[in-house]
Amino acid sequence: MTKFLLAVHVLAAIVAIGPVTVAASMFPPAARRALEAPDDLRAAETVQLLHRICRVYAVVGVVVPVFGFATASTMHVLGSAWLITSIALTALAALVLAALVLPRQSALVEAGAGGGTRQMTRQLAMFTGVFNLLWAAVTVLMIVRPGSTTGA
Repeated sequence: MTKFLLAVHVLAAIVAIGPVTVAASMFPPAARRALEAPDDLRAAETVQLLHRICRVYAVVGVVVPVFGFATASTMHVLGSAWLITSIALTALAALVLAALVLPRQSALVEAGAGGGTRQMTRQLAMFTGVFNLLWAAVTVLMIVRPGSTTGA
């Protein structure tokens, strides 16, 4: 059962978190292009699509910690420092996404070409970078697992 839960956890992370990190990273440059070319309908549609991808996959991404907790429980590692750190970083990444990235994306989408500013896109790019770095740290912790008995 542990191997099944771990496989689902890893697959869910790849399928759910991957698209959010990529789409969120693509959003600020796409928003800048839309700001620079207010008459470009395709640029505006790209921004809307990237925002939709981020919103949908953020919701789908909830399955990642659910299966992560299930896996950790069957492995009896819920009290491990590396796991507690990973949980804290995951919660922080979710907070950054929900409170800083998605609302700014929404504001840029709703404002349209005339309402956004380059400063807004720079700030969004910074928060997106923080979000991605948090996920990178979680990924490294999941692979390295300090104190692991697997010998890896």
